[in-house]
Formats: sequence, structure tokens, C-alpha cells
Amino acid sequence: MITAWNTLLLYSTAVAVGSYAGGILPRMITMTHTRTQLAMSAVSGLMLGVAFYHLLPHSLAEFGDTAAIDHAVWWLMIGLVSMLLLLRLFHFHQHDFTPAAEHGPCEHHEHEHHHERDVVRVSKLSWMGVAFGLGVHTIIDGIALAAVVLAEGASSTHVAWVGLGVFFAILLHKPLDAVSIATLAKTAGLSLQRQRLVNFGFALMCPLGALLFFLGFQSFGSIAPELLGATLAFAAGAFICIALSDLLPEVHFHSHDRLKLSITFVLGIALAYAISFIEPASLHALH
Repeated sequence: MITAWNTLLLYSTAVAVGSYAGGILPRMITMTHTRTQLAMSAVSGLMLGVAFYHLLPHSLAEFGDTAAIDHAVWWLMIGLVSMLLLLRLFHFHQHDFTPAAEHGPCEHHEHEHHHERDVVRVSKLSWMGVAFGLGVHTIIDGIALAAVVLAEGASSTHVAWVGLGVFFAILLHKPLDAVSIATLAKTAGLSLQRQRLVNFGFALMCPLGALLFFLGFQSFGSIAPELLGATLAFAAGAFICIALSDLLPEVHFHSHDRLKLSITFVLGIALAYAISFIEPASLHALH
């Protein structure tokens, strides 16, 4: 019998493997600028769709009273602002490290690109800030994954499908983050052995966040539903912030491939919406 714990363990393992693979990707192949932008566009659409079609409805279902909307919106705003401040303080989402020659013309030349010519100036101190910011962000992803598995698993007998939308959003996003941290670790002068250790440690961050929340959740007793609702709304806000303030602006400032990028963005949203049909309708009903 498939339990919520088994589902979370499977998701966490897949995320860890995907994240580690993303970290070694720069040493194996060179991601072109267009491919990187297409991936970012699709993931931003997926994260935005997951926030609105999955996390927020589940949050409302957990609160389950007349004040549900007020509570969910408050926690959504707290999650959005917290992630925005995290991004501002540590500026850790730097996904595109392709050479400037591959970028083609851009309408907004003042937009700050994080390319190889810029990354070579990364200091060890700034790298540590980026690593810390990505680590906190990744632990939040793990908490979001555990929260949605707990929320959906408690409302459905179809445990094999719970949390699928959030899982895909994190699974496709983590390799991009791992590429960032691996590239910055390399340009900061870390040895190959230390780069591997950093990549391995980063790959374990999301499962760690999921494990801590899953195991600690049982001790909250009667306030558990409110905690789940707040956590899911917080995660929705964080996902919206990442999609709109980090991933999409990077794509928006590129005039070339605009049609392809727009299509992949819409496809990401469509994928998030399509996943909701796999879930039982009862998951979105108020308790």
C-alpha cells in the first residue's frame, strides 16, 4: 500500500537526483542561451500555475472556515514578501551563464545579465551569500512538498498522485538552481572535490526540509490543519514571487525568441492545470 511517507520519499529522492545532475551538468555539456531561456520560461509558467491551481486551493481547504480566504491571503503575502526579500538580500537566482555571444540582440541593454564575463569576478564571500540564499529557498521547497503531500494524502485514498504538481515544479526548477550554485562555486575557486561536496549537500537540502516538516508536523495536534493551510499559502506566495520577480523578468528582457518563450510559458501553466485533473475533486473541497 502506498502511503504519504512513501510518496514523499520517492519525490525527495527524485528531486535530490535531479538537483545533483543539474550540478554536474556544466562540467558535461554547455547549455545554450536559448535552451536555458526556454527552460526558465516553462518552469516559471509551471510554478505560477502550481501556486494558483494547487497550493492556494489546498490552503483554503485546510483552513476550512469563513476566514479561510483572509488567512490564506495573509500567508500568501508573507511568503511572497519573504522570498522577495531573500532574493534582494542574496541575489541567488542566476540561471543563465552562457557566453554573451550566444545571446543575440536585446532591447534592454541596461538589464543586468549574469554571464561568464560577470561571474569570473565572484568572490568567496559573495558565493557564500548565494549558497545560503539558495539553501534557504530549497528548504522552503522541501517544506512545501511535504505540506502538500500531507494535505492531499489526508483527503484522498489516491496517495500515489498527491502533490504531483508541486513535485514537478520543484523537480524541474532544482537543476536550474544547482547549475547556478555549481557555476559560482567553480568561479569562486573551489576545488573539484569541494564543488562535488557543495553539489551533494545542496541536493540534500530539499529532502531535508521535507523530512523535518513531515516528522515535526505530527507534534502540532489540533492546530495542524491551520499550520498546513499557512504553510501551503506561504509556499504559494514564494512560488509566485520566484515566477514573477525572478524567472520571468530574465526571459522578458530578451526580444529574440519571444514567441517560443511565450508559448513555453503558457505550456507550463497548462501543465499545472492539467495535473489538477489527476487529483480527486475532493482535495479542493473545504473541510
